[in-house]
Formats: sequence, structure tokens, C-alpha cells
Amino acid sequence: MENRGLDPVPDHERTGRVRSLFPTWVTANMTVLLLTLGAGLTVFNRLNLWQVLAVAVTAPVLSFGLVGLVSVAGKRGGAPGMALSRAVFGQRGNLFPGALLWVVRWGWETVNAVTGSYALLAVLGLVSGVRRTSALILVTLAAFVAASFLVSGLGIRALRVCSRASVWLFGCASVLVLVHLAGSTPWRTVLDRPPGPAELMIAGVGTLAAGGISWVPSAPDFARYLPRSASGRAMVGVTVGGALVTVVPMVLMGAVMAVGAPRLAVTKDPVAFIGELLPTWISVPYLMTAVIGMVLINAMSMYSAGFTAQTLGFAVPRTWAVGVNAAISLLLGGTLMLVATDFLGTFLSFLTLLGVTFSAWIGVFGVDLLRGRTYDAVALMDTAPGSGYWYTAGFSPQAMGAWSAALVTGLLFTGVEWFSGPLATSWIGRNGLGWAATALVASGVYAVLPRPVAGTDGVPAGS
Repeated sequence: MENRGLDPVPDHERTGRVRSLFPTWVTANMTVLLLTLGAGLTVFNRLNLWQVLAVAVTAPVLSFGLVGLVSVAGKRGGAPGMALSRAVFGQRGNLFPGALLWVVRWGWETVNAVTGSYALLAVLGLVSGVRRTSALILVTLAAFVAASFLVSGLGIRALRVCSRASVWLFGCASVLVLVHLAGSTPWRTVLDRPPGPAELMIAGVGTLAAGGISWVPSAPDFARYLPRSASGRAMVGVTVGGALVTVVPMVLMGAVMAVGAPRLAVTKDPVAFIGELLPTWISVPYLMTAVIGMVLINAMSMYSAGFTAQTLGFAVPRTWAVGVNAAISLLLGGTLMLVATDFLGTFLSFLTLLGVTFSAWIGVFGVDLLRGRTYDAVALMDTAPGSGYWYTAGFSPQAMGAWSAALVTGLLFTGVEWFSGPLATSWIGRNGLGWAATALVASGVYAVLPRPVAGTDGVPAGS
């Protein structure tokens, strides 16, 4: 069990390898919701197979390129992402983006838990014909959340071991699906589809990239055990590679399936629908490995959320902080499974807001990192007035101003089921690029402002 919390990892304990990031980011994308998103590119965006391929490559290169870049902060500072964020926003200022990202992560974990529970229910239905009841829904959800909590509670070593094993399992199961699709797909119909509008390709990239962007603040959490000498370029390369080998085939599989079964893009229970599309001897092992993958996705998210809770002032051990998120995802997941009538619409709306929320932090933190930021381990953990990262009354005015301006800008361009900004019908808003506008404003504003100065000695903290 990992007992280390926010405190930076000392150099003598940094024995990780860059290649360990590859299975980590493969696992982070092992969700059947990628099949649904691929189907949506075909059904709603009207893209042909080659356009879907372009979207499936572009989105993870952009989003996980940022994940790899911010991973470099982990090997520089040896601390979780939201602890390193104190050096950028100030000890008090960091509470604002930290609280917002923590709340948004509740939704991400809830969606993952619901999808994993649907997969488990689908397997039970295929194997034994068990009828779905409210009680069974809650039992499977509780089992899923408990498994996620167990792995995340054990810590980084358990996550690494499980990720390596799950990559092989999921890879083998995906090969079975690919072989089946190769023989059963009407390829002439698939390949003869006319191309869709270019602007809907851009919208597809925006939707698909939002999921990857949600991992950016967590990137240092999984890189903090790497030695300072680890290659930054190699870190970015293996991160993007891990995403590509999962995202590309799954999105393409979803797009191909949707040609003969367009309801895949709109079904309330996408997992059960996928089970109906495949022969039982393929669907059962595939959905079981998908359950394992989604357990690990949730475990990774809970692992990071535990650190975020600690940065917000919850003076509890890391495992207890993880437990808080587990309880929240159980409560929200049960509500979504029993009450929600449009799971896919809820998911897409959430992805849109997710991208905007995370992009505001990414723009500021990324520019700070590119400026050559180094981290003072003592100052990171010192939250008292006058500490190295106290700045002005505990806030970095520059970082907070850029973050706030970017968040407002992103929401102006955002339109979802429950909210629509005044610029949501503009070209940027229609094409789902609110997250891109957010990141550009955050990075642009912060880049032109002077670096924050420590409140005690007038020397830029961390320099």
C-alpha cells in the first residue's frame, strides 16, 4: 500500500521507468463509451470512415500531448498535480481551481461507474438471463465502486500492476471483435459513404479530445516516481502512443458498427446494445474485460481525486480521501442509473463542460511549466502565510486573473442540455471548441503577464 500523500517523492525513491506510462494511458482509455462516440461520428456528424480515422488520430494527439507535457511537472516536482498547482496559483488561490476540478471529477467518476455497471449487468443478462431490477442495479454499482476504491486505495503499485495485466486482456478481447467485424461488416456500404462536413469533423475532434483533457491535471500523479533525468520527449511519446493504440481502433469499431446498427449512437444503455451486436462467445469476454478497464479508469480518477481533496484542506490519509469520492460516485451513480432517461445526452453535455473546466487550468499551468518552473518541496507543503508560494495574501493575481477570464470565455461559447452561453451559436460554439478557446485565453493572458512574485522576499517562487 502506498502511504505517501501530497509530500514530494524524494530522489532516492524515484525508481520508475518512462515506459510504465504506456500501460497507464492505455488503461485510461479502455471504455466502451469510445464505441458510442465513434458511432455518433457516423450517425450524427455524418462522417465517413476516413474522416472518423482522422478525428480518432487527431483528438488523442492533441489531448494526450498535453497530458504528456504536464507529466513533466511530475518528474520535476515529485508531487501530485494539484499540489504542484500551488506554485502557480498560490496557496489560497489554488483552492478555487482545485475545488472546481474536484467537483467535476465527481461527474467523471459517476459516468465511469454507471458505464461499468451497465457492462456488468449486460454480462449477467447474457450469461444467465438475469432480469434487471433496481436492487440489482444498485448491487452492481456498489460492487464496481468498491473494486475501484480497493485498487485506488492500495496506490500506485497496484495501479501499475493492474494496468499492465488489463492491457493484455483488453487487447486480446478487442482482437476477437475486430476479427468478427472484418468478416461480418458490409464493407462496400461502409467505404462508399460520402464525406461529411469539415466543420463536423472539427466538432468531433472537440468532443473526443475532452475526455483526454480531463486527465491533464492528473498527469503528474502518475509521473512523480520517475527520476528527474527522465526524458520529457519520451514521456510525451509514450503517453500519446498509449492513447492512440486504444482510441483509434475503438472509435473506428464504433463507427463501423453504427453503419448497420445506428441505434448504437442513441441507446440509453450502450453496453447492453453492444452485447446484442456481437455473438455471445465474443461479447461476454469483451464486456468482462471492459468492466475491468472501467474499474481501473475509475481507480485512476479516484487516486487523483484523493490528492485533490487533500490540497483542499481535508486533513485525512490518502485512502480516506479516496473513500470520499467513492461514496459520492456511488450516490450520484445510483441516481443517474435509476432516474436519467438520456444517458448519452447527459454524457456528451458533461464532456463539453468537462473540457472547458479543465482547459482553464491547463492553459495557466502549461505556460508556467514552459517558462521553466522548478518546484520547492518545502514551499509546496507550507500553507502558512509568508510561505514561498504565498504571493499576495495567498493568491497569484496573474494566475487567478487568467484562469477566471478563460473560464468565463469558455462558458460563453458553450451550449449543453442544461446551459447555453450567449456565444454558443457562433462558429466556435457550434463546433464544440469552447475548450480550445478557454485554453487559448488562459495561456495567452498568463503569458503576457509578469511572473508572480513571492510575498516574503520578492524573489519568484520556485526559480
